[in-house]
Amino acid sequence: MYKKTALVLLVLFSFNSLHAAYYLQSSKRTKSIIDRMPKGKVADMKNIPQNPAYYATQVKPFSKKKQSRLDKEYNKKYFKPWSISKMDIPKQDYGWEIRFIKRKPIYRAKGSRITSAKYNQWIKNADYKRINTKKYKAITIRRTDVKALPTISDFYRDPKKTGEGFPFDYNQNSALHINVPLMISHYSRDGHWAFVQASYSFGWIKVKDLALVNNDFIKKFKNGNYSMLIKDNMRLYSGKKSISLVKLGALFPRSKDGISYLVASKNKKGYAEFEKVIVTKQNALAKKPLPFTPKNVAMVAKEFYGEPYGWGGSYGCRDCSATTRDFLGPFGIFLRRNSSKQAKDGKNTNIRGLSKAKKKKKIIKHAEPFASLLHVPGHIVLYLGQYKGEPVIMHTYWGIRKKNRTKLITGRTIITSTEPGKERRDIREGSKLINTLKTIVTF
Repeated sequence: MYKKTALVLLVLFSFNSLHAAYYLQSSKRTKSIIDRMPKGKVADMKNIPQNPAYYATQVKPFSKKKQSRLDKEYNKKYFKPWSISKMDIPKQDYGWEIRFIKRKPIYRAKGSRITSAKYNQWIKNADYKRINTKKYKAITIRRTDVKALPTISDFYRDPKKTGEGFPFDYNQNSALHINVPLMISHYSRDGHWAFVQASYSFGWIKVKDLALVNNDFIKKFKNGNYSMLIKDNMRLYSGKKSISLVKLGALFPRSKDGISYLVASKNKKGYAEFEKVIVTKQNALAKKPLPFTPKNVAMVAKEFYGEPYGWGGSYGCRDCSATTRDFLGPFGIFLRRNSSKQAKDGKNTNIRGLSKAKKKKKIIKHAEPFASLLHVPGHIVLYLGQYKGEPVIMHTYWGIRKKNRTKLITGRTIITSTEPGKERRDIREGSKLINTLKTIVTF
């Protein structure tokens, strides 16, 4: 251990003596308005064990053969944007954002209506007639938001209505980790945005957050030796300059020296160059795929617990599908962006229409702890196992519907039964998760 630490320090010293070193160290997500949102509690959060390690004893480890197969498929999908010749997006998904803003009024967070003149400026800036005219290959050089339209402006449905308004910004399509391969369709009229396709999302990202790549870069990046961050909210530095927040689930190729990792930076011509990264926190990165064992699933799951709900990855946080995606990623399981897509990414078992008791029984029988998701349209959760005969889940949950149609806002990643809030008389029975869950998704 002493020799390894000394070697890391020697390499870090050598980097500093030549130029500003890139290093990844423990940090904190910058707090924002999302941290001031309500954080309601339910009895489950007191009565059910809140440490994922409790349930990890129920895990059935994956075989090396299974993980190798899953991980091979993961890598194929992750690097797909570098192998396509044009945007590979389902026809029905093209233009959803335009249909969305034209179908009903959209609003600012404080309730003022956004005029058609304003949103038509955004659409004009998108210059969609130029789709697939560039077809450049690129990579993210920092964590970045993916917008529905090329503007930093947020827009909502009517904030006066329950379940609409902040934080449900419909311009926040997703968020991408650092080191994510991209295919650029074209640029916005103002030149500040690129319309891109990543492995699990598409939309507009800021040009300053990406770099173009050539075939030589791609060949060196795709070295077949990948690690993934398994500690959340770290930060990448160049010398003393902060480059990016780096979240659990970010992928890094390992350098040939066996000590450092590779990250993309951008040169003056806009092309990607390699930087070697030293990780200062022990065991923050794990060779992918991380063995699917009780110890490892408990360790990774704990990183998500308590994180504020961030719609579409906003404010450096996660929503329900980002949590499931980033949890399963280190184990070599690839998931797409939203819950409806993720529900089709594994083997499905139908549980719709069953009584509560039968549904719970079927979940316990067919769902695999930490390797199965439970899906209801609009929400997806990770099945942890059972506690006293009740199925237990971890999920990034905005809130529980009440009888008066408002919500008890939980607003973070929590561990509950499939009936969170069942002790309350004001919770709407038909809206309880157990009554709305439709599918078990197993990997």
